[in-house]
Amino acid sequence: MAEPQRGGIGAALAAAEAQSRRSLLRNHGGGHAPVSFLELFFDLVFVFAITQLSHFLKDNLTWLGFAQALVLFLAVWWAWMYTTWATNWADPERFEIRVMLLALMALSLLMAVALPYGFSKYAWLFAASYVALQLGRTAFMAVVLHREQRANTRNMVRIALWFCFSAPFWLIGVLRPEEERLAWWLVAVVIEYLGPIALFPVPLLGRSKASDWDISGSHMAERCGLFIIIALGEGIIITGATFADAAMVTGRVLAFCLAFLSSVLMWWLYFDLGQKRGSDHISDNAEVGRVARNAYTYLHMPIVLGIVIFAVADAKLLDMWDQPAGGKLALVMCGGANLFLTGLGLFKRYSNPMGNFPLSHGIGNMLFLGLGFAAWQGGLTTLQVGGMGVAAFAVVSGWEWVSYHGGWKERIDDTVAWFKLASQY
Repeated sequence: MAEPQRGGIGAALAAAEAQSRRSLLRNHGGGHAPVSFLELFFDLVFVFAITQLSHFLKDNLTWLGFAQALVLFLAVWWAWMYTTWATNWADPERFEIRVMLLALMALSLLMAVALPYGFSKYAWLFAASYVALQLGRTAFMAVVLHREQRANTRNMVRIALWFCFSAPFWLIGVLRPEEERLAWWLVAVVIEYLGPIALFPVPLLGRSKASDWDISGSHMAERCGLFIIIALGEGIIITGATFADAAMVTGRVLAFCLAFLSSVLMWWLYFDLGQKRGSDHISDNAEVGRVARNAYTYLHMPIVLGIVIFAVADAKLLDMWDQPAGGKLALVMCGGANLFLTGLGLFKRYSNPMGNFPLSHGIGNMLFLGLGFAAWQGGLTTLQVGGMGVAAFAVVSGWEWVSYHGGWKERIDDTVAWFKLASQY
């Protein structure tokens, strides 16, 4: 009599379940991967980092200060973004991944602490913690992915080698005189930012393929939306702290209201239409890795940087509310707004089926350029510039809201019908 065959579907299911218990990956299959509480906890360090960056820029409003702040921002953004890619694959509920994230959180905190002195006495701390963060996380992820995703393991090895290529420039910059540091660190940043564009080519290993980056699109969209909240939150923090430290006279109260309205309108412009469209676009796209690289890794960078620069303008608005508007206020307010609107417009263009840059954002850029020129020439007060900036944002957000929520004709018809109804009473 034949011996009954063992195994079958039950054994296969048991084996799959056992493998799932051992896995350190989310195994989302490109579907939804929820943002964990640990990821939100990790982001708290970057709230502090953005605050430090805003204060650095506020205290160094020169062309050299702008260049230094840009390099520091690019490093902070890259540290956060690469960790976001890592947690898209790795499961934060697993013990090993939690330890990794907490270690990265500690290194990020050291970066943030050193940031205001990144080009002076704490340059060594900033550079060492940044290099350790990037190399340590990438090497750890290569080991994690090696168990189940060999293609992505090769990606991580290539990325690690690119970080090895840029690391000497960070460390040489620390050893060289302070006036040379910016040039060395700028080379390091350029190398790192060219990596994803070139798909990390490495001799003998070839280059990566965007199709290998099988991430959860909804997770990437949600994480970047949360970082926008972090940047906007910095504007709220700096506005509230500056307002609380001085007498609440009428002019300063008006400046506070204008700064708050600017933050509200920037939030509206991103989350009313752009965030949902972007999330839907990346979730439904066959090349989710390419969309994540272009629309989120790169195009969100000017959006966040614009918000950070504009937060400095809010602080100056509250400090100088009773003074004539100067060139520095015009530079940070209008420059930050133009950077924000341009980045946001390009992001919306990328996720728009028609592929066009929003006309409203182009008009907004023109309004802020005109406002910046007028403020630079003199003759306007700080409150006038702040009020006109809010008006420019209101034009852009109102234009877009009407255009994409029924159109102008429907809005005019609704308004006329409302007045006719009101006149009957």
